[in-house]
Amino acid sequence: MTVIRQQDFIDSIEDALQFISYYHPLDYVKAVEEAYNKEQSQAAKDAMAQILINSRMSAEGKRPLCQDTGIVTCFVKVGMGVSWDKTDMTVQEMVDEGTRRAYLNPDNPLRASIVADPAGARKNTKDNTPAVVHIDMVAGEKIEVMIAAKGGGSENKSKMVMLNPSDDIADWVVKTLPSMGAGWCPPGMLGIGIGGTAEKAAVLAKESLMDPVDIQELIERGPETTDEKLRLEIFERVNKLGIGAQGLGGLTTVVDVKIKSLPTHAASKPVAMIPNCAATRHAHFYLDGSGPAELTPPKLEDWPEVTWEVSENTRRVNLDEVTKEDIQEWKVGETVLLSGKMLTGRDAAHKRIQTMMENGEGLPEGVDLTNRFIYYVGPVDAVGDEVVGPAGPTTATRMDKFTDMMLEKTGLIGMIGKAERGPATVDSIAKHKAVYLMAVGGAAYLVSKAIKKSRVVAFEDLGMEAIYEFDVVDMPVTVAVDSTGANAHKNGPAIWKAKIEELDASLSK
Repeated sequence: MTVIRQQDFIDSIEDALQFISYYHPLDYVKAVEEAYNKEQSQAAKDAMAQILINSRMSAEGKRPLCQDTGIVTCFVKVGMGVSWDKTDMTVQEMVDEGTRRAYLNPDNPLRASIVADPAGARKNTKDNTPAVVHIDMVAGEKIEVMIAAKGGGSENKSKMVMLNPSDDIADWVVKTLPSMGAGWCPPGMLGIGIGGTAEKAAVLAKESLMDPVDIQELIERGPETTDEKLRLEIFERVNKLGIGAQGLGGLTTVVDVKIKSLPTHAASKPVAMIPNCAATRHAHFYLDGSGPAELTPPKLEDWPEVTWEVSENTRRVNLDEVTKEDIQEWKVGETVLLSGKMLTGRDAAHKRIQTMMENGEGLPEGVDLTNRFIYYVGPVDAVGDEVVGPAGPTTATRMDKFTDMMLEKTGLIGMIGKAERGPATVDSIAKHKAVYLMAVGGAAYLVSKAIKKSRVVAFEDLGMEAIYEFDVVDMPVTVAVDSTGANAHKNGPAIWKAKIEELDASLSK
């Protein structure tokens, strides 16, 4: 009988979570590199270049790939022949202890995003616990652990359906995916669970995302099972949608499709789809009683040598001097380099501002949004001589319900986030002659290097959701919605879907 030391298990969880915070799985890096090399959409190619550059920088600096360091999901498969040296902690408690230590590591603190009382006070637990733990008892004398840190932007786009037995799963995926927008930060993977019961299908979908990227190997050898045939069909059809990297339009939306299935009731066909984002983070290890898991760091030379440079005609903007009249000249799709001071704010700050405005209190002291830009971000804590930790954009649609109020009452003229805005928000942006700029999701460490000063100016009690003032130099963004309401996330995918259809038609002649 194998004896597993409690401390070895906890240490392995801690080490794995630190490891995946800054090391992309190389299979994902290679898949994005391949997509980058074949991409014909310049906007999508630029986005993937930033993702790959950020990936290498994070590996070199051992700092998070993304500011959203995720909710921890852990699959623990305990061999029936395993015993523990101590039994004063459950497996859940051991995973939580490893998570706590990893997220509070002073050398690489990870952002605590978990809130307790989710239907009420939503108070941050401060250490990213509890983790979501799935435990299975299996044959053998080892423990198998698959652990991931899943960002909220992609997790929020999960979909679940109870199909009729005769319904086509691929049709449902192709119909549903465009409704998910770009908040899940493509290019990524789709995890699909089929069968069992409703809750089991979701667990299967999540577990499937722990597998390596291998769709190209499957294409080369050909499918042998129903699930493999379905993987290839969905992979091909989804990429023909033209959604592309960051939803800007392009050839690659997903780099792989994963499927796990189980027998189900004759009257049922439960299907769950969970996307994985550009900050793909997971590790797989075994414990056999010989000590903690050893995770081998990838070699830096395994990253592609990708560069990204702005063109000579790129618009450079001084945020300290920009006016509402100036932004009327900006056109959808163009690259802008921002320098100067911007404020930050996301869900909790917007809600508090709305309450203050409704109560006649006005904006908090020290916050003036007249002719200012607000960046939707919740940064990681700084370490060493950093001004701020990784500080990539959060999903902008979550702020849609506040946008009309902010543009109407505060003097705000621009917003920066990731992914698309809803139709009503696009109309509001056009009505108020404002702009929405998009920063690349999954490039948080790269973005943070453009931030030269940072200070909290309001709502310090909200932690990473406080209002900060950032002083930036040449922060790259794309005009996603201009002052006329032209919308890159609507136009880009439509254009590239049509281009892909034209290419297919020409090849079939």
